[in-house]
Amino acid sequence: MINCQVDISHERKQARNSQLLLPLQELISFLNKMVIGQESLVQSLMIALLADGHLLVEGAPGLAKTRAIKALCSGIDSSFHRLQFTPDLLPADLTGTEIYRIETGCFEFQQGPLFHNLVLADEINRAPAKVQSALLEAMAERQITVGKNTYPLPKFFLVMATQNPIEQEGTYPLPEAQLDRFLLKVNVGYPDPRKEIEILNLALNEAHSKPVNSPILEKKLTQSDLLQAREAVLDVYMANNIQEYIVQLILATRNPERYGADIADWIQFGASPRASIGLARSAKALAFLQNNEFVGPHHVQALAHDILRHRLVLSYKAEAEGVTPDLFIDELIARVPVP
Repeated sequence: MINCQVDISHERKQARNSQLLLPLQELISFLNKMVIGQESLVQSLMIALLADGHLLVEGAPGLAKTRAIKALCSGIDSSFHRLQFTPDLLPADLTGTEIYRIETGCFEFQQGPLFHNLVLADEINRAPAKVQSALLEAMAERQITVGKNTYPLPKFFLVMATQNPIEQEGTYPLPEAQLDRFLLKVNVGYPDPRKEIEILNLALNEAHSKPVNSPILEKKLTQSDLLQAREAVLDVYMANNIQEYIVQLILATRNPERYGADIADWIQFGASPRASIGLARSAKALAFLQNNEFVGPHHVQALAHDILRHRLVLSYKAEAEGVTPDLFIDELIARVPVP
């Protein structure tokens, strides 16, 4: 009788997950048609949504970073605001400010753009540190403090930031504290020639006064569906040995000498426990999107680079030897034993 109840519960859970996956798969299909040749970026956007994290996208100009994020926003039933980060931006331009009302003789808080569900921080590294620091509390604690008052942000709140790694003039490096608040950092590369022909055809079609065969999403993803999907993601099974594997990968960024003297001097600062939590939740989200019932080592390995590359501070020796964060992560994945 107990086994029968377990089987019924398992079947109901699978049926629920399949039902929740349908609108997500439709959204993924729509995004892949809108942003051709960037399937990994689309997957990262969906993982950030399901794992309740923030996303940093880095790539050269013209690689559809902003387009991808705007396409995502058009596919979700939510409020959206785009912020163009510039050197003259002020913290109050993000958080909002208190305005004195003559008719009441009191100060009234005027909400800033961070009070939307989806916030696009375009060219985030073009704003000075005082503006970037205004995001810290919002991204980590989902609230904003102005004066003596603290205001909660929406339950569904996601910051999606872009930055250009090529042009450094007029930019400010993101502080480590803010980088750590991004769940994923995705590097966007150039599409292959076949995909670029598809991009060209799509762009020419959109430039037409009456575009034909444009990608259409029949129904937007609702916030209710998204929040239910997040709950289902948390229910994806993760064995104790997979949790141990995640922790060992993160610990290896702090103590690489355990896995070889040749990489011992490559790292100055490793990843924090926030990376362990982010890797676990992201691996669950990826397993859910692939309709898997449990998290495997391959899910963890597939996301290790996006989770860790912006959380590592390499040593001067590593930089002198041309070692990149991705190369260091490759070595850790190869050397840390897989359960």
